[in-house]
Amino acid sequence: MSKDEIDDSSAPLIEHLAELRNRLIWAVSSFVVAMVLCFIVADPILRFLLVPIEEAMRSLGNPNPVMQYTAPQEYFFVLVRISMVAGLAVSFPIIAYQLWRFVAPGLYRSEKQAFLPFIIASPVLFFLGATFAHYIVTPLAMNFFLGFADAASILNALIPALVDAPEGLPLAEAVAPVPSEGIEIVFQGKVNETLDISLKLIIAFGLCFQLPVLLTLMGKAGLVSSAGLAGMRKYAVVLILMVAALVTPPDIMSQLILFGAVYPLYEVSILLIRRIEKKREAELRAQGLWDDETDAEEDQKV
Repeated sequence: MSKDEIDDSSAPLIEHLAELRNRLIWAVSSFVVAMVLCFIVADPILRFLLVPIEEAMRSLGNPNPVMQYTAPQEYFFVLVRISMVAGLAVSFPIIAYQLWRFVAPGLYRSEKQAFLPFIIASPVLFFLGATFAHYIVTPLAMNFFLGFADAASILNALIPALVDAPEGLPLAEAVAPVPSEGIEIVFQGKVNETLDISLKLIIAFGLCFQLPVLLTLMGKAGLVSSAGLAGMRKYAVVLILMVAALVTPPDIMSQLILFGAVYPLYEVSILLIRRIEKKREAELRAQGLWDDETDAEEDQKV
């Protein structure tokens, strides 16, 4: 190979690297700008994320809910974290567009048409998962945790009164003079710890709602089949429960809600892959390339 041929073959690589650099600059710049803009409104975003625990505290009899921070820099870094997450969400369309512009020239028209719905569906499903977590799961989790603590405190106060009450004393009189001895256990919420719970639930549900996109892409690539996924249902149940136990707070309610939301998506993925397989089979039959016995056996193995 001559020197000129080497230079000609290396030119496309240099052009691709330059293109990648430009796309990365646009993506990072959009994220930084979005992060700065979100930092300006980070306090209203924080208050929006704390609405579930505020409502839980009010429902339990606290008319003036208060959240605290215990270090001078804590509140500032809480706002920075919020601006980073919100900035990534705001700039994601631009980042995805830059990624698409870099990858699209190397794809065939049919491949572009195949991948474009998944690129659109992914952020939509993440948004649905995040919305489900904020408006349904987080309030349930907050009510469970705070309600459990209140119930335990009341029970601990009532049991000694009932045990020590004279025989034959009416129940109302026995529990009326609740003793005030001992240490009173009250909730003093910290902003960063409460925010951790909210963000973990939002991210966990948003990512778990990507299951149909992931499995359908794998099915389109021939890595999995609808029959194979249907035969793995019992293992999928165990795996989803394990993931729910890892990514949600340690209460059975949140875990069951995540399982109840994700497992139907698994079944939806099977239906979508089945449609893809039927369409692929119809195309191969039209071209005379489909072998009923061989191709059916291959689909069962996948």
